[in-house]
Amino acid sequence: MKTENFWAEQFPYPKNIPVCAEVPEQVDVAVVGGGFTGLNAALVLAQSGARVAVLEQNTFGWGASSRNGGMLTPGLKAPLSWIRKTYGLELARHFWSWALESIDHVERVVTENNIACDWRRSGHLALATKPAHFERYRSNLAMLDRDFGYRNGRLLPPSDLASEIGSTAFHGAVVDDVSGSVHPAKYAFGLAAAVARSGALLCEDTRVLQLRPAPGGHALRTNRGPLRAREVLLATNGYTTGLNLRARAGVFPVGSYIIVTEPLPAALQAELSPRGRMMYDSANFLIYFRLTPDGRMLFGGRNNLSTTLDLHDSAQRLQERMLSVYPQLRGVPLTHSWTGKLGITFDLMPHIGRLNGVHYAYGYCGHGVSISSYLGREVGELLAGKRTSSAFLNIPHPRNPIAFFERLFLPFVAQWYRMQDALA
Repeated sequence: MKTENFWAEQFPYPKNIPVCAEVPEQVDVAVVGGGFTGLNAALVLAQSGARVAVLEQNTFGWGASSRNGGMLTPGLKAPLSWIRKTYGLELARHFWSWALESIDHVERVVTENNIACDWRRSGHLALATKPAHFERYRSNLAMLDRDFGYRNGRLLPPSDLASEIGSTAFHGAVVDDVSGSVHPAKYAFGLAAAVARSGALLCEDTRVLQLRPAPGGHALRTNRGPLRAREVLLATNGYTTGLNLRARAGVFPVGSYIIVTEPLPAALQAELSPRGRMMYDSANFLIYFRLTPDGRMLFGGRNNLSTTLDLHDSAQRLQERMLSVYPQLRGVPLTHSWTGKLGITFDLMPHIGRLNGVHYAYGYCGHGVSISSYLGREVGELLAGKRTSSAFLNIPHPRNPIAFFERLFLPFVAQWYRMQDALA
């Protein structure tokens, strides 16, 4: 079993994407971070005529953008009931429709830029781990229908589960056809190529060491030389460091872990997932799983929030959970085990803003494929002058210095989640 990112090994970073031989001396906008957020922002900025440099400390898409499950599902991580209670029905409706539009946005970007990334409207299956969770799904669907006019989701009682999943481990589900799926590495690398074609400068292996105010904007010191920029966007999410301490105090990294099996026979694929849905369960420490485009079972999740778990140990734990869902996979070898960092905020909401003159966008909390893409575009439009406001600018952004010490407080959060899963 290899302890490396399956997606990027299967589809290596293309050598023909043009990158900068040298860091430019001066740009209009410096985007720090070459994932979905930064690349979507850079795309709209370059198309608007701005001189843009995207600074990535590894290769483009190296972080969470190429390491995730490739799932695009409706909603934000924060519960819609909490959003409604906190911000009112009108803003809750806006955030819900915005999240739906984020899936459409990825489909548009993929189509308009001819990105071959196995995009499809696969739909998803939200699986109830307990009977009470199925009743919660029922109430949530009624609320979506009544207050949000959303009728795409439908209940699937336990007796009908066999039409969607070859497992008896769950107590019903919600099926929704709106959701999508991609090969995340193909999407990330194809997006980088589109950004390069638009005229943006891609600077890989470029680590920003210092960021400070300077006449006319900002001065950045990198391992490859200095750079001046009128505006700077931090687009580093779960990989955010102390370049801007106030921004770092609003987000902290959490690890997510994934395994994949060897390719499965077609008959077994059809038994496990007859319709090829994206699937996840209702636990706090949730599991998520899907068939890959080449017919493997991908299975992800966590029982710990750490970013530094041993990949062999995490693979064993995930395999045990996979077999509790799919005993049919007993004896099927695993080929890869890997991890990536999620960016989590204290209110489980995405946030954008400007601190000490530096713009930032982060906090996708596990919904990053679509949310980070669309929020990246929105920030790009703000910086390009194509947009004057965003609902994400108008909500409070909780920050706490404890975010710097995630290794100390996350074990307590993890234990609380385990208790909630045991009691719920």
